Amino acid sequence: MNNRNYNIFFHTHTISGIFISALLYVIFFAGSFSFFKSEINNWEANTLEVKNSTQDIRFQSILDSLNREQDLFSRDISFYLPEKNNKIGVQFGPKKDTISAANADQQKKEKKGRRRGDSTFFILDNQTNKTSTYMDSYSLGEFLYRLHFFAQIPYPYGYHLAGFVSFIFLFAIITGVLLHWNKIVSNFYIFRPWSKLKTLWTDAHTALGIIGLPYQFIFAVTGAYFMINIVFTAPVTQFLYEGNRDAMFADMGYTDPKAYPFENTPLGNEFNIVTFLEKTEANWSNSKVTRVSLQNYGDQSMTVTVEGQVNNSTKLTGNGKVVYQVNTGKILEEKKPMDDATYSDVVKSLLYKLHFGNYGGYALKIMYFLVGIASCFVIISGVMIWLIARDRKNIPVKKRIFNEWLVNIYLAVCLSMYPMTALIFIAVKVYHPAGQDFIYRFYFIGWLLLSLYLIVRKNNYITTRDTLLLGSVFGFLVPIANGIMTDNWLWISYIKGYNDLLFIDLLWLVISVITFISWLLMVRKHKTKSLIK
Repeated sequence: MNNRNYNIFFHTHTISGIFISALLYVIFFAGSFSFFKSEINNWEANTLEVKNSTQDIRFQSILDSLNREQDLFSRDISFYLPEKNNKIGVQFGPKKDTISAANADQQKKEKKGRRRGDSTFFILDNQTNKTSTYMDSYSLGEFLYRLHFFAQIPYPYGYHLAGFVSFIFLFAIITGVLLHWNKIVSNFYIFRPWSKLKTLWTDAHTALGIIGLPYQFIFAVTGAYFMINIVFTAPVTQFLYEGNRDAMFADMGYTDPKAYPFENTPLGNEFNIVTFLEKTEANWSNSKVTRVSLQNYGDQSMTVTVEGQVNNSTKLTGNGKVVYQVNTGKILEEKKPMDDATYSDVVKSLLYKLHFGNYGGYALKIMYFLVGIASCFVIISGVMIWLIARDRKNIPVKKRIFNEWLVNIYLAVCLSMYPMTALIFIAVKVYHPAGQDFIYRFYFIGWLLLSLYLIVRKNNYITTRDTLLLGSVFGFLVPIANGIMTDNWLWISYIKGYNDLLFIDLLWLVISVITFISWLLMVRKHKTKSLIK
């Protein structure tokens, strides 16, 4: 590679990396924990893993109860089935029989502009039959999951910010590979932890970057696709579909369910949703139902839509959908999960599974978690390389001071996430049920205060040392807090087979041991250097 190209790639890699470093760190750190979203939610609520089938969910009883309370006639209703617990998402829309003929056309025009506020959404516990709002049932797993794409920032700005960070990260990956291409194999085997600081950071950055390269590339591509696909598809929409986004999304398989006209005539015969579910499961082998939707409830035009996907152990990709006409029992449309999928279905399903890592068990999630945390270290090491490379006598004093302040702020904000994340685990266990408001205030205010404290200290060594120690101490306290509040100590969870509870406790123990050892080695090395001086 000639010097001109090398300089172009080097500066592109450096600038893009520095520009997104702090935001990217938050994405990877929170995203790594969100791989265990279901386990964290069960641990927080002290509930066991439940693999619900449609026979375990009392659909008809729920519908009868809702009908008495809300009068469901003419409404559209959806049930979102849980993956590992009893929490069922229930959503139903506005009544259609109150729409007069005079304003029906206007209602159709406004339909595209409706927001979630026009529908009612709540969480229903299938075991206790208790209902709660999304805010009240907000969990720590949900918080960490949504933090990794900045959903706390008002929509759509947070989503788009995460998407553009992922897109810029893709540039950093490509330019980094091009920079190290000639020595990519030899440098991978070089690690000199006892050499000078810049060499240590460079070796760690290169080795861990290459190890996590496939993982990071996947997340850069899928993250950008999920968050800003509207930007990527804009040229396609304009030139191939003449600006018709609905037509493009239809070809991609993102269209809403087909709307069947509401007749405003009550259904004559008796309706039981279980009949349609049993019929579906009999026809769908090695598959699971993920969503059940009812359109025009109680009307002659009423339909039942059952959606599902093939089991991961059978096939990696495969989604199914069947629509029944309730009045006649006929199937209006059907695609079985085991049928050959279209190109768009395969791409969508594959991108989703690769991003969330939900196509395997604990081993896959742990691997994703480890590579995600390693990516955080790659980001930090890259920033430290940038700082050390500019800490030279030929650099003006003002620029050196600015660079030190910039990295000091960066490290304080990023590294303080570790102790705050451990502390929020303790807080939600002690103050359960916590809810969204408590989690937001506790985490963000605590994160801000700890970051400000470390920034004021103006010492990167102190920042790293204190965050490692605090994170380790709080991490050790996580299983203790769980044992005190629930009596489910580690050995009890192991004996009773409470896998999710045991896993989260062990996860924090292992993390705490590793970071505590790192803290010890760091302190000893610092003392040795001080004595030599």
